[in-house]
Amino acid sequence: MLRKNRLFTPGPTPLLPAAQTAMASFTAHHRTADFRALFQRVLSDMKEFVGTRNDVLVLSCSGTGVMEASVSNLTSPGDKVLVLTAGKFGERWTGLAKAFGCNVDVLAAPYGATFSLGDIRAKLTSDVRAVFVQATESSTGARHDVQAIAKIVRANGDDTLLVIDAITGLGTTHLDVDGWGVDVIIGGSQKALMMPPGLAYCAVSERAWRRMDATTSPRYYFDLRKERKSAGKGESAYTPATSLFAALGAALEFIRGMGNGDLAKGREVLVDNAELCAEMTRAGAEALGLKLYAASPAAALTAICSPDGVDSGKLVKEFRETFDAVVANGQGEMKGQLFRIAHIGYYDYLDTIGILGALEHVLARVTGKTVEYGAAVGAAQEVYARGLSKRQPVGA
Repeated sequence: MLRKNRLFTPGPTPLLPAAQTAMASFTAHHRTADFRALFQRVLSDMKEFVGTRNDVLVLSCSGTGVMEASVSNLTSPGDKVLVLTAGKFGERWTGLAKAFGCNVDVLAAPYGATFSLGDIRAKLTSDVRAVFVQATESSTGARHDVQAIAKIVRANGDDTLLVIDAITGLGTTHLDVDGWGVDVIIGGSQKALMMPPGLAYCAVSERAWRRMDATTSPRYYFDLRKERKSAGKGESAYTPATSLFAALGAALEFIRGMGNGDLAKGREVLVDNAELCAEMTRAGAEALGLKLYAASPAAALTAICSPDGVDSGKLVKEFRETFDAVVANGQGEMKGQLFRIAHIGYYDYLDTIGILGALEHVLARVTGKTVEYGAAVGAAQEVYARGLSKRQPVGA
């Protein structure tokens, strides 16, 4: 039978057709009035998408590039920083901070878990210059309590900056960036914004801008002060990914349409859509007797433990070979133990129902056990029906 390739990974994610069209047809040079108008409009709209009054920068790189920029711009060699890690991407913060000579204190939680607020408070001494953490740990499907972490960091004083990797969190989690006092929050184009990889963005607080004038770590391409100065003139400091900016403009217009002309409301609808699809997916997995991996599950993706004695790689392979559906295996020490189904990007109710129906067949084929067809789909439909009155899916 016909098989249509579909992504159910936490990045790259399903693409918005309007973004693909805009990207394919865009030809303007980056030092022209046409591109400056697009660039300025995108930066202004990105403030509404993030939900901040702070400056937002969009750089041509992956999310890891802006993670590196936050370390190089906000720290000096020898600075004490605190990394909160509970997965592969938390560990990336540790590697980046060490690469720039920071004195790294690590608070680690087990994979799939989140942090004790008391442990954070105990680690947060007056000499900690910055705290680095994920909003969503996409290697485990866990969501961290950014609001509670921010409250603890802000109580430590203005000399401690809070940096959030929200690459999979923005557009899938309700975040009050300014109200909570987040100093840098980072996102990526290939996640909730429904477009290809290649752009990363960050909102930067005034506290963080002041810090940059005193730090001494080396930086060149990722000098955020240089980008801020250029952005004030409607340009990027270096050659931008022009076609991706066109795609970003189209994606933001789509999200604005979801909010009936209000981009901030559209963002809320986008987040609610992710929350609903995640809740449906969790209910469907549990209806099949599967266990969820994360103690505090995120809306961007669901990590599901493989059945006892079954390598999750076999499930991932069966999804691909039978349905041409791409789900993610576990990473690092979790490889073979879990699989991850994302509900982020251009993704809706029907995608959720489809992957759960496929999951029923995949389990039957790989495990050789009897599966009650319709159990996962039915459980998801019940969740949808209960939430229909208060949540609207993408495209509604």
